[in-house]
Amino acid sequence: MPFVVTENCIKCKYTDCVEVCPVDCFHEGPNFLVIDPDECIDCTLCEPECPINAIYAEDDVPAGQEGFVALNAELSKEWPVITTRKEPLPGAEDWDGKPGKLPLLER
Repeated sequence: MPFVVTENCIKCKYTDCVEVCPVDCFHEGPNFLVIDPDECIDCTLCEPECPINAIYAEDDVPAGQEGFVALNAELSKEWPVITTRKEPLPGAEDWDGKPGKLPLLER
């Protein structure tokens, strides 16, 4: 059961999670991260590292965010791997917890 990055990551993009991943399954887009489900080994290391609780096991994705399972799979094939921590996006703390961010996703 792979892990999934969900909506709260959009416009925040904290990258604390990428440094603990032993298989480099995170991919970086302009304002969002995704996990490659084919590379994820379900180690659980990334989930507690996310300061905004945007990472869930596939079976635990919150109601209404199930579409992020397919979105992670799709975008992980297009975006480059990220393995080192970067600063979050400007204003990330202001975007934490805001609903309805999917239309703001930059591809």
